[in-house]
Amino acid sequence: MRLVAILFLLMLSPAHAEGPTIRSLQTGDDGKGWQAVGRIELGERGFCTGALIAEDLVLTAAHCLFDKVTGARIGEGELRFLAGWRNGRAEAYRAVAQALVHPGYQFDVAEELGNVGVDVALLRLDQPIRLPQVTPFATDPAPMMGEEVGIVSYAMDRSEAPSLQEVCEIMAQRSNLMVLSCAVEFGASGAPVFAMRDGEVRIVSVISAKAQVQGEAVSLAVPLSEPLAVLKAELAAGAPRAATGARVLSGGGGGAKFLKVAP
Repeated sequence: MRLVAILFLLMLSPAHAEGPTIRSLQTGDDGKGWQAVGRIELGERGFCTGALIAEDLVLTAAHCLFDKVTGARIGEGELRFLAGWRNGRAEAYRAVAQALVHPGYQFDVAEELGNVGVDVALLRLDQPIRLPQVTPFATDPAPMMGEEVGIVSYAMDRSEAPSLQEVCEIMAQRSNLMVLSCAVEFGASGAPVFAMRDGEVRIVSVISAKAQVQGEAVSLAVPLSEPLAVLKAELAAGAPRAATGARVLSGGGGGAKFLKVAP
């Protein structure tokens, strides 16, 4: 199954893909409109990226909520969301009251490519963020081939301010996986993938992993609509969470190599 997925990516990907320029959002003016993207602190384990989709809901990747060594779930008490984190300050700081992982996601240190399509989680904050400059993003169905998308993320080499990657190419796509020309680094897991719809920037996907296709750095993203609908239904039903989860992607041959993104 893993080999089939890798071959699929190779068949649909071009020989090379140059990723877009990464622009740091260091200043208040640069970061305006992106303050609902923030850093998720994972206790002493590092960080991921997340984004508000409601005043008290943060969208991120499921694998961020597991210890990468032991596979144990990271407790809600260790999680903190820093909205608009930039150069030592955040627009808002919130603890996490509930962390909800997609029920189909199973953490396995061996990792399975097939789990990318459910590598999604929701964090319910202990208090809503109601600030005029921090506006949650609307979500939309996954983009189509040829549609332009962008990524706002934190990463290990740019952890103190978010960065914007504009005009990422969708190199390959299927119902549960997209390959984007934007290269990502550790810490970018859970980063929102944006598209412009009806004059509004909306989240259409979530970054799951970094990868290499034919020697070129790319990223893997989760088409959002179906897995997010499942999570919202579970949240509304008050379902208890006890899932274990799978992360992303290793090994391969055939010119494709898949690497863990975060934490």
